[in-house]
Amino acid sequence: MSDAPAPDATLADLGEFALIDHVARLVRDIAPGDEVLVGPGDDAAVLRVRKGHVVVSTDLVVEGRHFRKDWADAADVGHRAAAQNLSDINAMGGRAQWLTVGFAAPPTLEARWALDFVRGFAEECALVGAGVVGGDVTTSEKITIAVTVIGACTVSPVLRSGARPGDVVALCGRQGWSAGGLAVLGRGFRSPRVLVDAYRRPQPPYDAGPVAAEAGATAMIDVSDGLLADAGHVARASGVAIDVETSGLDVPEPLVAVAGATGADPLSFVLGGGEDHPLLASFAPDVPLPEGWRRIGTVTDPGPDGPVVTVDGAPYDGPTGWTHF
Repeated sequence: MSDAPAPDATLADLGEFALIDHVARLVRDIAPGDEVLVGPGDDAAVLRVRKGHVVVSTDLVVEGRHFRKDWADAADVGHRAAAQNLSDINAMGGRAQWLTVGFAAPPTLEARWALDFVRGFAEECALVGAGVVGGDVTTSEKITIAVTVIGACTVSPVLRSGARPGDVVALCGRQGWSAGGLAVLGRGFRSPRVLVDAYRRPQPPYDAGPVAAEAGATAMIDVSDGLLADAGHVARASGVAIDVETSGLDVPEPLVAVAGATGADPLSFVLGGGEDHPLLASFAPDVPLPEGWRRIGTVTDPGPDGPVVTVDGAPYDGPTGWTHF
């Protein structure tokens, strides 16, 4: 078999088993580790777990819902699909180790698109030393990608349900950049480039989750849907109220520029934007925040309205994040 399909070859031209062979060769040498006893090519992968807690997460990526081919190339989509899964393990205080990928696409899709997706996906996984150990392919009317990630925590996983009144709320990683890039793309533009690039390839703080867990984070979540929406998940799971202090939030100049051009409030990108995948966590008030984390709020007892999220002590009536239905 040649190293690459013909430039104009489609998935139908390549065929299922040739596609699988190409994919297996692309991912086989990406940080497999000696814990992978059986990788791609058998009915199931076989993994050796040495110690700690095993953590597992699954995400779906659907063309037209989560990405558009005219807004991001195949490698970008691969980076995005991997990042959102790797970040879920990070949010538990763990490190991703292995992933499986289900890939469904129209038979007319260019084979090169599929393989470029795999390359981007594997490159993102390599940032944390994780490897692809299996998956499946089939046909569908639109590109649909299902990813399962398996990782490990060497300390107890940090859940959403551990925040306590008096805790400090902190954020690590950039927030609102991807939302700004999406706003730009949605209006047919490609600049500021830094925001468009942030949408195409998020940069989660992959080392921050284990560090926060070691430092004693009481609750933690990956901000994928929106800062206020995901803070709400923590509030409800913990049975507390959370107040976000805008004085602690960073609103970079490119967001200010986009807001000025679109008539939006620049802070709305930060409060309601998703897909940057920073981490939001709570810490006991006497715990020094780890490097890279900044205080953005406090945890309080719930009031008569129950577990709620406020902004600067008041209800927020703007968009709080993404909803899937």
